[in-house]
Amino acid sequence: MRKKANETRERMIDAAYTLFYQGGFARTGVDAVAAAAGITKRTLYQHFGSKDALIEAVMERQHQLALERIRQWADQVAGDAEQMVAVLFAKLAHWAGAKQWQGSGFTRAAVEFADLPGHPARRAAHRHKEAVEAHLAQKFSDQGIATAPALARELMLLLEGCQTLVLIHGCRDYIDAAAQAAQVLVRSHRSGESSGGKPLLEMSKGQT
Repeated sequence: MRKKANETRERMIDAAYTLFYQGGFARTGVDAVAAAAGITKRTLYQHFGSKDALIEAVMERQHQLALERIRQWADQVAGDAEQMVAVLFAKLAHWAGAKQWQGSGFTRAAVEFADLPGHPARRAAHRHKEAVEAHLAQKFSDQGIATAPALARELMLLLEGCQTLVLIHGCRDYIDAAAQAAQVLVRSHRSGESSGGKPLLEMSKGQT
């Protein structure tokens, strides 16, 4: 009985993420999720007390899957920051070429619930992006880059920014441009050229 309940829960989470990603977290109702999962709305509420609880479960599942995928990408090249970054952007370009690609589900959820800072989707997006940044920082630190946290943060800006521009313009060239900029950043941090060893983000402090 418990196995069947777990299978039903997993089916609901899978169906919910597909619909949330395609149609939007706010616009997709629980009726549609229940129908896609082949269950009644009553059964859905027995597993998840509210739509927000369902969204939270969906985002947690995707957090684990996406973080593991990023770890695998980063770990494909050991000991070389430039190659690691190249792999990350190459994988991003491949993912962005998928049919019906609409960018990061975490970013989209954060935007949809921008007026609700405490919403589970906002918290999940924060936790996921923070974990990705921390993983990148650790990888760069392992490779002897003293300004690893700053490099990871600058890389996150490029990763998020290029995805947004691809969605706006429908052109994946922005990923290529971001990949090239990322290589410049890595070399700069390695050589300490970023403002005498300072991360590029610190260069802008005090400027208007």
